[in-house]
Amino acid sequence: MSKNDDPMNKKATTYIENLFAGVADSQQLRDLKEELVTNLREKTADIKSRGLDDEQAFREAVISMGDLSGLVDEMRVVRQHQPVHSGSAPQSANSRLMTRISTGGIVIGTLLILFGLYTSTMLYFMRMDAVPVIGSSIFIVAGGTILTYSVLTRETRTKYGMSVFRALLYAVAAGLILFSIFTAFTTRYATGEMFIAVASLMVFSMAGIGLLLVLLLTGKDRRK
Repeated sequence: MSKNDDPMNKKATTYIENLFAGVADSQQLRDLKEELVTNLREKTADIKSRGLDDEQAFREAVISMGDLSGLVDEMRVVRQHQPVHSGSAPQSANSRLMTRISTGGIVIGTLLILFGLYTSTMLYFMRMDAVPVIGSSIFIVAGGTILTYSVLTRETRTKYGMSVFRALLYAVAAGLILFSIFTAFTTRYATGEMFIAVASLMVFSMAGIGLLLVLLLTGKDRRK
């Protein structure tokens, strides 16, 4: 049985959703509710293991989490006092800062990628050795990493921005994959040995792909 089909998970989700009814939706609220549902489900399972039935265990778990009404009221007040700009959803100072950082990152990341491409192309037509030609593509690795983080943290009309920590992990995964390709070509032409290139590709690409798979399989819907 999947977690979504678990009756206790549904009960915990319903309780938390009802608790926060009336609070304007946001990515922060979604993250908080998901964390509370997980905590409530785990507390219920722990209490149930002591011999109580489902209903008693759930009630005890709710009590053990304390009174959350103060938190709910505070979130309602905060959202109500945030200004609305031209009919769009209220935007906090933090989200505006994240948008600026995302915009700057997209610009910088794109420029770094272009710089790496142009520099490598220029050195190639200057008939330089393969190593410096490929070495200039390190800017593509840096640019791709920055661009990945910036795109994922950017909030759009249809999607919430990804959390900073998770976006950083995605950026690391992308950087490792790009770096594996970079090191493979660099070591191939620097040493002349293909097995060294394959070894470099294997180490970094496996780490990057492994991290990427974990993130993809544990991701959640960010659609509004």
